[in-house]
Amino acid sequence: MFFFCLLVGNRASGEIRYSIPEEVNEGTVVGNVAKDLGLDITSLFNRRFRVVSESKDAFFEVNRDNGALYVHRKIDREELCQGSGACIIELKVIVENPLEIHYIVVEITDVNDHTPSFPEKEQTFEIFEQTLTGRRLQLHTARDPDAGSNSIRTYTLTPNEHFEVDIRQSDEDKIPFLVLKKSLDREKNDKHTLLLTAIDGGKPQKSGTLNVTIIVLDSNDNRPMFSQEIYQIEIQENVEIGTSVFKIHAKDPDEGTNGIVEYSLGKTLKKKVYDIFELDKITGEIHVKGVVDYEENDVYKLDVEASDKGTPPLVGECRVIIKIKDINDNPPEIEVTSLSNTVSEDSKPGTIVSLIRVKDKDSGVNGKRISSITSDVPFELKPSYKENTYSVVTKGHLDREQVSHYEITIRATDCGDPPLSSFKTLSIQISDVNDNSPHFEQNPLQFYLVENNVAGASIFSVSATDNDINDNAAISYHIVREGSQNGMTSFINVNSENGHITALKSFDFETVKTFQFQVVATDSGTPSLSSNVTVNVFILDQNDNAPVILYPVSSNGSAEGVEEIPRNVNAAHLVTKVRAYDADIGYNGWLLFSLQEVTEHSLFALDRYTGQIRTLRSFTETDEAEQKLVILVKDNGNVSLSATATVIVKVVEPKEAFAASDVKSATNDDEESNVTFYLMITLASVSALFLISIIVLIAMQCSKSTDYTSKYLQEANYDGTLCHSIQYRSGDKRYMLVGPRMSIGSTIVPGSHANTLVLPDRRRTSTEVRHTLPGKRFQLHTARDPDAGSNSIRTYTLTSNEHFEVDIRQSDEDKIPFLVLKKSLDREKTTNARCC
Repeated sequence: MFFFCLLVGNRASGEIRYSIPEEVNEGTVVGNVAKDLGLDITSLFNRRFRVVSESKDAFFEVNRDNGALYVHRKIDREELCQGSGACIIELKVIVENPLEIHYIVVEITDVNDHTPSFPEKEQTFEIFEQTLTGRRLQLHTARDPDAGSNSIRTYTLTPNEHFEVDIRQSDEDKIPFLVLKKSLDREKNDKHTLLLTAIDGGKPQKSGTLNVTIIVLDSNDNRPMFSQEIYQIEIQENVEIGTSVFKIHAKDPDEGTNGIVEYSLGKTLKKKVYDIFELDKITGEIHVKGVVDYEENDVYKLDVEASDKGTPPLVGECRVIIKIKDINDNPPEIEVTSLSNTVSEDSKPGTIVSLIRVKDKDSGVNGKRISSITSDVPFELKPSYKENTYSVVTKGHLDREQVSHYEITIRATDCGDPPLSSFKTLSIQISDVNDNSPHFEQNPLQFYLVENNVAGASIFSVSATDNDINDNAAISYHIVREGSQNGMTSFINVNSENGHITALKSFDFETVKTFQFQVVATDSGTPSLSSNVTVNVFILDQNDNAPVILYPVSSNGSAEGVEEIPRNVNAAHLVTKVRAYDADIGYNGWLLFSLQEVTEHSLFALDRYTGQIRTLRSFTETDEAEQKLVILVKDNGNVSLSATATVIVKVVEPKEAFAASDVKSATNDDEESNVTFYLMITLASVSALFLISIIVLIAMQCSKSTDYTSKYLQEANYDGTLCHSIQYRSGDKRYMLVGPRMSIGSTIVPGSHANTLVLPDRRRTSTEVRHTLPGKRFQLHTARDPDAGSNSIRTYTLTSNEHFEVDIRQSDEDKIPFLVLKKSLDREKTTNARCC
């Protein structure tokens, strides 16, 4: 981890540098950034050309009209940068569409805008007259916030015969000392007044003065002495307040009060030193008074004075340099420079989502950072050429229908011991594109419609769903009218908004039993996507047709006939048979016969189902020669419809019957021939109509599935009465509309029409083997490889086997594998084939 942090710590080059003096007026142009970066000036506004600053009140701004970088507010170099080093401001210039980030360095040069100043206006020294020449007295050090040549250059002292000024260079400071060059004589002069002048190197020069007073005393000839002039110690930051960090000691060989030493800090130190450290004047121990923070200041210089209690007191000086050792007490900071909260789901891998910067206040190894994305998301961090700057980019294809929102958690960890981490969460919303077609849950759809529906009323509805959102999921419906085979689509309309189907006419089961049309669902995306569904409509029969008498029928068309029988016939003699027909089917077309009116109830019987009239007994002499029978024929609908037929039975003597039979044979043959002819035409018409319907339905069902039974299967089951049975399937049930004679094993469905039966389902179960022909293709999962070019996926291979092979289809940049059946399977040999 240590060497990795050293590796990522190298800074990249490529910055543009400018230089301006401090205190320039607002609006001063620093340079034309757009021109220097080679940007098109006309596109700066649209590309949101701007300067990103870490501070709330930025020093610089850019002009989007001409690309110039100008001063936004006045800059005080001394306030911004302390010390004599270079004062640098780093700027980030960002343009978008496409996103670019450039780094600019502006150096603030110093101007001589400050006058040297002393911490006090006066300084007084007391010195014994026996003091030897060469005695050095440290004067107050003047301070000048300016840097470089504008800082303090020298000190001058008013001309006199006893003192001169000596300057000692200490780091960046010049410390003035008052040096005795000639012995003092208190009897001649016991007080000397001098003027010390600090002069800077500016043009023009500026200066500050200090009044120096020297009072001549009797001799205290030994001053406290430290073992060394400069002490250097090292302490860790965040040391506890009150901790003793160092103890100094000065020796004074004098006796009595002249040898008692007291310690104090110099008066010219920076104020921060007095806030953080304190010195015990008796013991000389230096204690921590405030919070020690390496990130605020890494070194402190303490000037310590040791003064005896002689008269006058003598002072010794030393400097204690305290270096602060950094500890890992600051976690990395993650700063989001730019963020796109919404990303389109069709964004290509590598699309930039956000720019972030990671920084750490610690130094050295403690300040090295490692950044990564902790959450399992299709995004990754890409480092920029600028140190500790990263781009958050997509690393895979996005699908809003699977995941519409991502929380990207970024972790930054330093290389300290123990390491510290910080986290930043980016909320990314995936925007929708129209990549999903409308979908019908079931295709084809089947609807059952009772005939004689109200024209213009809604009969059923279709509904599709779309996994997209907003306009991409707004679905409209329309009917495909081109290529309609039966022309029924002209009588059907669909509401484009809700899919409600309306019939523009009333349907008649006896005319149309089934029809088919297609509905197309189209979304409102750009471009729009669509899908269609096949709608099969089955018309259900109602009892809307009354029975029609086929026999007897008189010459004038009325249902009336005359039958002659010999008087000597025996019981159960067939007199005649009433024939009727009903255009309805099932129970609606199941006819029952009953005697509504009869001359002699004990003489004749009527078969309820066949319509046959037979004698119950032999005729007697008392029976009338003419018998009238009125037969009622009714169907079995919920509301029965009926018709009546009248049969006149004439009883004749056997000879007359034979004669009449001979006379009427020709006529009866003709009439019977005509009745038979009409009956055959009727039966042929009805049979042809049903056969056509059945053929159409079988063709429709066969076109959909080879193992799906026909919707309608015609059964002819009649005995003297025309009756019909239609079988059809709805869902997992099989129904039959039956006539008078029901199939054995059928049961009536509760809640259904009385003429509807459930038949046993003879379709294949799901466990039956489906024969799959060679060439059948199964799409396999597509592998992913983040590498690009020749390092990405080249091909797929399959373990050697006799039944399957792999086929590869190129789609955009992906290769999609398919499993292809090359040889028919045999379940009796193997039930499970495994390939790799």
